[in-house]
Amino acid sequence: MKQKSGAGHPKTEKTNAARMLDRAKIAYELVPYEVDETHLDAVHVAEQLGEEVDSVFKTLVLKGDRTGYFVCVVPGDHEVDLKAAARISGNKKVDLIPVKELQPVTGYIRGGCSPIGMKKSFPTYLHATALDHDAIYISAGIRGLQLRLSPNDLISCTGAQIAELSHPKVG
Repeated sequence: MKQKSGAGHPKTEKTNAARMLDRAKIAYELVPYEVDETHLDAVHVAEQLGEEVDSVFKTLVLKGDRTGYFVCVVPGDHEVDLKAAARISGNKKVDLIPVKELQPVTGYIRGGCSPIGMKKSFPTYLHATALDHDAIYISAGIRGLQLRLSPNDLISCTGAQIAELSHPKVG
């Protein structure tokens, strides 16, 4: 995979996440897409990219009653299993953090939250299906831009643990 910064899109700028990958000498591709403010979900992003939704991962931030904040990176058409996330992270109870807390905690906004380059390093859990792909997409840290990289490179960059922590959305 080559390192690109949005070929054909001169306005594509490097994000903090991309700069961190550069420093770590990890290959990636920055892939722009059209943002629709009414549809910030990963299913829409996958459609914009022309990719299967199971290769587009979303970053969710949770807070546990014992360990505090942690990150779950799951396929775009999945929802986090809170009981599994609690068990895996060493908590009794966990919840997604409110959207209003996302930027103060991570430095990112909804629809542009990357597991790479948050204000602070949090324990990160990557859904096991990521390893089924040569490359996956995650947010580059802003709406309208995705990072395409190998799941193993994401693991090495974030220290993520592989886990079964979500299930396909119903309905």
